[in-house]
Amino acid sequence: MTTPSAEMPFLEHLEELRHRLIWSAGTLLVCLFVALTLVMRPSVDVIGILAAPVLPFLPDQKLIVTHPLDPFTISLKVAFGIGLTAALPVIGYHVWSFLSPALHPHEKRLVVPVLLGATGLFALGMFLGWRFALPLMFEMLVGMQSASLQPMFAAAEVFGFMLSTCLAFGVVFQLPIVVLALTALGLVTPRAMMKYRRHALAGSVVVSAVVTPGDLLLMTALMALPLYALYEVSIIVSWVVHRSRQRRLAREEAIGGVAG
Repeated sequence: MTTPSAEMPFLEHLEELRHRLIWSAGTLLVCLFVALTLVMRPSVDVIGILAAPVLPFLPDQKLIVTHPLDPFTISLKVAFGIGLTAALPVIGYHVWSFLSPALHPHEKRLVVPVLLGATGLFALGMFLGWRFALPLMFEMLVGMQSASLQPMFAAAEVFGFMLSTCLAFGVVFQLPIVVLALTALGLVTPRAMMKYRRHALAGSVVVSAVVTPGDLLLMTALMALPLYALYEVSIIVSWVVHRSRQRRLAREEAIGGVAG
């Protein structure tokens, strides 16, 4: 029979999880509210700025709406992308705080660079997707139309497409951070990553085909190329972290030998 004293740590663990989830959800809601307020301000045309990749390919450089709620729906989608990026450091902090009791002191020191790196890479991935990938996608899509077709893109569908593409780029740009954490924990080595380069290339194509919207080969290539490039960058990151980890373990063994 389980005693109350044995159940308490588990119950306290669940209570802490609930506390962390509430804080994370609350932070996300606050960031969404602030982002939505910014997006809906008449003095700042955030929608027009974010629609820049598609506007040059439209005759009047304007998107159309097909439903009275489309402007609000679009504002929600844009605010979600901005709010999620802004809330990532706090959400990441609470995830780390929940897992930190199981980590060693040297592993806990990774929290600041990991949180900053994850947020920066997520924002960088979304920016590169918006600034470079989306214009190429729209150029190809519009170029495929015949002379008898007039491009009149619905704003809600365009922003849904843009948001999913940018979020996909933001997610795949987390690869170096994931590799850094796994290497620091001793679960991944740079030699193993170098050994599986061909598998990584094939995996990049498969992942890109799954996460990118649409069925065009160009979209898959636009995601697969930077994803594999990130894999190569991750090998370098893994080498740096692995060497640092090996030196630390050697120092600990030397201290242990002297103490013994």
